[in-house]
Amino acid sequence: MNTLDVIIATIGKAHGLRGEVALVLRTDQPEERLQPGTVFEVRAGGRPRTLTVAGTRAQQDRWYVRFEEVADRTDAESLRGVELELGVDAGQEADEDPDAWYPAQLKGLSVRHVDGHDLGTVLGVEHYPAQDLLIVRTGDRRRVQLPLVEQLVPEVDLAAGVVLADPPGGLFDPLPEDEQVPESETSAPPRSER
Repeated sequence: MNTLDVIIATIGKAHGLRGEVALVLRTDQPEERLQPGTVFEVRAGGRPRTLTVAGTRAQQDRWYVRFEEVADRTDAESLRGVELELGVDAGQEADEDPDAWYPAQLKGLSVRHVDGHDLGTVLGVEHYPAQDLLIVRTGDRRRVQLPLVEQLVPEVDLAAGVVLADPPGGLFDPLPEDEQVPESETSAPPRSER
């Protein structure tokens, strides 16, 4: 079985006084992924914690969750920014939707312009409220952030190991010689776990 750890949601701010939290969803199947009894192993405040879904509700296009282990607003606030990950069977998901992919599957894929020329390699995906960004390492070692929207990334072909991109003009153009980034500045520091 090909299991991938995928981010289902990121915990937002506390809601109310009894430990409920808002969620920023990263799944299009919240009803399935956030059923009562679902257990998440997370790191919060630098220590491991178990969070068990006690219940969820949707209100005005927002999702809220209660965890069995969280009883008050203070504890709920301490979870802000924690990512809820689950292991999913990538093979089963691919059978259900052959065009589906997960951000973890994109790392290392080649990024090719729709006209055929190479743009770089996927370093990963960063999640932001407005949209996700595809992070690409270019041939000249720059780190380019490409909005992960269908107009700019029309196709992801996992089997071929290629992401097709149609970026706006200038985004991937090489820097002039006098503006080249030294290699020591092109590597981002490692991200700390939350």
